[in-house]
Amino acid sequence: MEEKEFISNLLNPQTQNSAFEKLVSDYKRPLYNHIRNIVLNHDDANDVLQNTFIKVFKNLNNFKGESKLYSWIYRIATNESITFIKQKAKLTGFLESDLKIKIVENLESDTYFDGNEIQIKLQKAILTLPEKQQIVFKMRYFEEIKYDEMSSILGTSVGALKSSYHHAVKKIENLMNKD
Repeated sequence: MEEKEFISNLLNPQTQNSAFEKLVSDYKRPLYNHIRNIVLNHDDANDVLQNTFIKVFKNLNNFKGESKLYSWIYRIATNESITFIKQKAKLTGFLESDLKIKIVENLESDTYFDGNEIQIKLQKAILTLPEKQQIVFKMRYFEEIKYDEMSSILGTSVGALKSSYHHAVKKIENLMNKD
């Protein structure tokens, strides 16, 4: 089904429920992975995923079609993930950076995380990056999202994204090679 037709089905009250079920079915796995890369915790990723789909459903009428539906949904998921981390830090009384370190340390006991010591070290190195570089690095490295798609999702130029990724890689390489 072409995207325009699918979007019109999402907006039509008679076809909205079945179209939204298809949207959830098609997007839940890649969105979960995207969100999990940002929030790191399985349960938190599920909560953010649910919030993302609620926000998508509530705002379907606001989708103007200026970007692909995929980009619009990923932008919502990214923003929901960032907001979730900020709110969780505020609720727990941790600084965001301290909360993220605690989450990475908890990865070792997370039954949904199948990474090894090197992957935990990589996650700790990623946490040293500024937030924007973290997101760009994770989207490019873990999800292999192309720069033009990332540009649409994050609202940043391709050149700036390439630069952010390059700087992130250099910083991570330096940290990983220290030991």
